[in-house]
Amino acid sequence: MRLHNIEDQRSVTPARALSFLKEGNQRFVNNLKAHGNLLEQVNESKNGQFPFAAILSCIDSRTSAELIFDQGLGDIFSIRIAGNVLSDDVIGSMEFSCRLAGSKLIVILGHSRCGAITGACKETELGHLTKLLAKVKPSIAYVKTKHSDVEIDSVEGINLVASRHVEHTIEEVLNRSSILREMYENGEIGIVGAFYDVETGKVDFLKTMI
Repeated sequence: MRLHNIEDQRSVTPARALSFLKEGNQRFVNNLKAHGNLLEQVNESKNGQFPFAAILSCIDSRTSAELIFDQGLGDIFSIRIAGNVLSDDVIGSMEFSCRLAGSKLIVILGHSRCGAITGACKETELGHLTKLLAKVKPSIAYVKTKHSDVEIDSVEGINLVASRHVEHTIEEVLNRSSILREMYENGEIGIVGAFYDVETGKVDFLKTMI
């Protein structure tokens, strides 16, 4: 769904924004593209942008949000960092996206077989990466408590941590940003957690707050 002006963007509800993403992922899985003419999109968006969602996802080369949700230039704000971890800069980007640029939905997108989550579960230490992976520790501790029968560094354990990390990040966004919390409480934005399966291309929505 291309939003051509601010009136289009203002008319979108958080629930409708979510439906755009669900419909787009269905097209992706079925290999049906609605956004093929990139030069046309450049021309349409040259005078402004009116994205309906901000998506925090991993830097993994398989997890481009524009492709996964079949969205074009100008449709979404894409925030990417290893392990889709949260930082003050990421929160600031979300605040810009929603408060100043008019987006109606925040999506925290994790994925299966995540290298960053794997590194955190295996207690990898490497330069600045060590501090980044430490942000996953609360989710590791949660999974160890709730799923004591699962090896934390197994594929199942890693995927459980990645899923929990999505939910934990949603909680952190609302706890750490009074701006986004107020917008959510006023019904101006929604926030959802999603999980992408790198084997099937399908996105499951884990937690929907709209």
